[in-house]
This record gives sequence, structure tokens and C-alpha cells, in this order.
Amino acid sequence: MDNKMIYTPGELRYLKLLAKQFPTVQDASNEVIRLEAILNLPKGTEHFMSDIHGEHEAFLHILESSSGEVKVKLKEFFGEQLSEEAINDLATLIYYPEGKLSLVTEGKQDLDDWYLTSIHQLVQFCRYVSVKHTRAKVRSYIPTGYESLIDELINLCDEDGFLLDQYSSILATIIRLGQANAVIDAICTVIKTLTCDHLHIVGDIFDRGPRADIVMDCLMEQPNVDIQWGNHDVLWMGAASGSRTLVATVLSNSIRYNNLDVIETGYGISLRPLSVFANEVYKDCDTHCFDIKLTNDDSYSEKDKLLSSRMYKAITMILFKLEGAKVLAVVNSRWKTGLCCTGSIMRRRPSPSGTMSTIWKTAISPRWTPSIPMN
Repeated sequence: MDNKMIYTPGELRYLKLLAKQFPTVQDASNEVIRLEAILNLPKGTEHFMSDIHGEHEAFLHILESSSGEVKVKLKEFFGEQLSEEAINDLATLIYYPEGKLSLVTEGKQDLDDWYLTSIHQLVQFCRYVSVKHTRAKVRSYIPTGYESLIDELINLCDEDGFLLDQYSSILATIIRLGQANAVIDAICTVIKTLTCDHLHIVGDIFDRGPRADIVMDCLMEQPNVDIQWGNHDVLWMGAASGSRTLVATVLSNSIRYNNLDVIETGYGISLRPLSVFANEVYKDCDTHCFDIKLTNDDSYSEKDKLLSSRMYKAITMILFKLEGAKVLAVVNSRWKTGLCCTGSIMRRRPSPSGTMSTIWKTAISPRWTPSIPMN
């Protein structure tokens, strides 16, 4: 060991910072040993997902199955022991333990043997997928209250002699006390967390799909996740921060794609004031340019479609006015050269070369309908 006792000011500053986390040589040595051990472990599986766009059901299934990684590892481990059907059943149990357990308990009378077999298979598989991780990391993924139990099972399942007797006794006690469902659910959670070591979200969680709020709630519960925000996400952030223009943009997009669940159900924001306003102001107006996008026309009456079109037109007109005010503010402050503003009409002056550009209409009356269809 280097016994150097004289340090430069830079080294001393670094050592003082290091001493806050590791006060003694022994503490620092233990951390070095731990990190060296981690470097020799196989690299964990990382998952990348992008353009989720509020499709919570597809997102949750991909997350529960670790993008199919669980099935792949099940076939690796149980390929020569279990049939394809048995592997599929075990995979379903891991993906959706509550739903699978509900189906099993309804269809079987004597569940003790099934519980014994299933828990043993899950524990074996949990041990298999934990080899890429330190024991401390595995324990940190175990749900609160089950740390000692599941840690004990994982490290006893492949033993023999009296340790095998201890393992069998633990399984029998779990079943006898009626805790099998809870233990299965906890082990499945550990397996899914271990098979997805790190989750990367690459943009666009919001817009178009029905429940982006469910996706966000789920991401907040993930132990290892990072997010690169997309333009749709930044739009919703701006709306949440209070920008009236971005609030109108979010509403316009949501109404256009008939995606109001995230606003009304997810975030509890009532759109009744907008619907009342739209019915009053645009009841005698042509709204064919503002037909919304529907995935299943049969489930909506003509009255519902007409109301949605009126709401879409109303919020679009509001959005135009807000955007126009933003543009005029920028024009007045920064773009005075080459531009002139007369009332609500902004016209571009001829350029020095004599070419002309299109007239912009930015601030318009609520009853004005654009000549270009908004779709």
C-alpha cells in the first residue's frame, strides 16, 4: 500500500470529500472491494422504449414481460424440464400474478401441490436471474416485509441435506399459513425487476393514447429508470406550468384524437365549460373541417361527433388567438425590421428583391372558419 503522507491541495480536497462517505480506511477498502466485485459480474439487461404516447396497456405488458426477456430466460432455464405449455403458464404467472392466481384458485380444489411446485419453480428461476447482481442488490429489490424470507429461499433452493429440509419446511409453512399468494406475488416482482436491470425511456410519453398518467405513475415506481423527454412531453410540462397557449394546444390535440380520458379521468379536469361554450358559440356553424379522429365510429352517436367537432373548433380558435398574441408580442419586441402590424392582420413587407410572401392571419374572430381543413 502506498504510504504517501504529503498531498497536493487538489488531492487533499478530494480526500476530504471522500472522507465524508468513508470515514476510515476500512470503509474505503470495503467499498473498493464491493465495486471490484460488481465489475466482474455479467452486465445486466437494459431496456429501451420510445414513443409510448399514452398507450398504457401495451406499455404495461412490455414492462411486465421485460420486453420478452422473461420468456427467453424461462426457456433457457426450464427448456429441458418443462413443456412449452408449462413454460407459458409460468410466464403468465410472472407477468400477471394476481390474475393468474385468481384463475387457478377458481378452477382447483386442492391447491397445496400446485402452490408447492409453483413456488419452488419461481424460487429456482429467481436464483437463476439473480446471478448478474450482488446479493445486496437482489435484497433491495425484494418487497418490504419479505426480504429475509425470499433471500433465505433463494440461497437454500439448490442445497441438500439438512438445508434442503429447512427449505422444504419453509415452503410447507408458507402454504399452511395461507401466505402462498402473497409470497408468489413478491417473488414475481423480484424476477421482473431483475430481468430489467435498467429502463431507458426515449421520448414522447404523452399525447394520442388514452392514459399517459398511468404510464407516468408506473415509471415513478421503477427502481432504475431514466427519461429523455420528447417534444410532446415538454408540451404537457408547459401546460402544467401554466402556459395558456400550451394548455390550449394540449386540449386541441386531445380532442382531435378523441383522447380525453387522460384529462378528465387521469387528472380530474372537467371539460364541461368548454363543451357548453362550444355548443353556444358554434351551434349554427359548419364544423366539417374539425371532424375528430375516431377509432370506432359505431360507439359514438352523431350528436357526440357534432359536440366533439364543435369543441375542437372552439379550442382551435382560442389557440389561434393565443398564438397570434405570442407572435405579435415577438414582432413588436424583436422582428420590427421587414414587418408591419395593422390591427389583427400581420403582413410581410416586400423584400428588397421585390418578392412577396403570404399574408398571415393570426388574431381572428371565433366564428371564422379557416379555408384550409384542420386535419
